[in-house]
Amino acid sequence: MIDIQIKTFEELSKQELYRILQLRSEVFVVEQDCVYQDIDGKDEKALHVIGVKENIIIAYTRLFKPGDYFEKASIGRVVVAKDQRHYKYGNDIMKASIQGIKQHYNETYIKISAQAYLKSFYNNLGFQEVGEEYLEDDIPHIAMIKH
Repeated sequence: MIDIQIKTFEELSKQELYRILQLRSEVFVVEQDCVYQDIDGKDEKALHVIGVKENIIIAYTRLFKPGDYFEKASIGRVVVAKDQRHYKYGNDIMKASIQGIKQHYNETYIKISAQAYLKSFYNNLGFQEVGEEYLEDDIPHIAMIKH
């Protein structure tokens, strides 16, 4: 079981922010062997959904209100530590993120830019593909929406 918290950028402690950036870098830069600008200047606008297990951040997403990233509300930087994925914490953090969009932004329409290999994961959460696959940082992605 993980404890899930939603915080603004200002509410994050230095240690939380450091661990979030470390986790994102571990997965998106090192594990996926993708050089890209993770620290993109958008974290200050986002709500941060943090999954904590035994005092360690092991899952994370960030939420945006409509207009701050896409025209619609969105969820991004979905990540679970590699050694924790078999526990299905991705489902937990995404369900909390969907609920967070509803609670904090009063929105149910959500757009994501999903890595293409995770389509079925997001389909199981109610997201549907829209449009064609595209490359984002040399990784196949697809736009997906949930109403």
